[in-house]
Amino acid sequence: MPVISSQKPYRVGRSKTGLGLFATKPIKKGTRIIRYFGPILDSRIPEQDDIENKYLFELNGRWTIDGSVRKNLARYINHSCRPNAESDVRPRERKVFIRAIKNIEPGDEINYDYGTDYFKAYLKPIGCKCASCEKKRKKLRAEARAEKVKAKARAERKPKKVGAKGSAKKKLNGHAYGNANGRAQA
Repeated sequence: MPVISSQKPYRVGRSKTGLGLFATKPIKKGTRIIRYFGPILDSRIPEQDDIENKYLFELNGRWTIDGSVRKNLARYINHSCRPNAESDVRPRERKVFIRAIKNIEPGDEINYDYGTDYFKAYLKPIGCKCASCEKKRKKLRAEARAEKVKAKARAERKPKKVGAKGSAKKKLNGHAYGNANGRAQA
């Protein structure tokens, strides 16, 4: 890992999904945090269009940034469905900046939404690991467990009620009733 000067408001660190970019200083809403950079690829050139890696940032239908360069620390910013930053894409300049859309406190992971195409292709099959999705899944699992417990309790109570009702039908004031035609016997 390259050494990061203390002047920068971020650092690379371990996150739930691997490596991530974390704030080291408070970052105010609207502040430009970092630039996403690397070689510019042209989709009209077959050799450049066939490159496959996780760090490609599409500027438009023709131009893509290959962010796999080790000096590009912005590549460590992870996806979140509820991000605290967003990408500011400038296709004419062929530049991308990551900008804060919320106040970010020191120690918070910097993240942005990768977009629906990337989400469907890479994240949906394995499940999104962002904090909001993990929280949602945890809540759904807890609700499912609670429902399972309720269903089990209902299933245990149901035979007891049937058994109690069945014995009440057989005897009424000490006399048996309910023959084949439904009349009581004396």
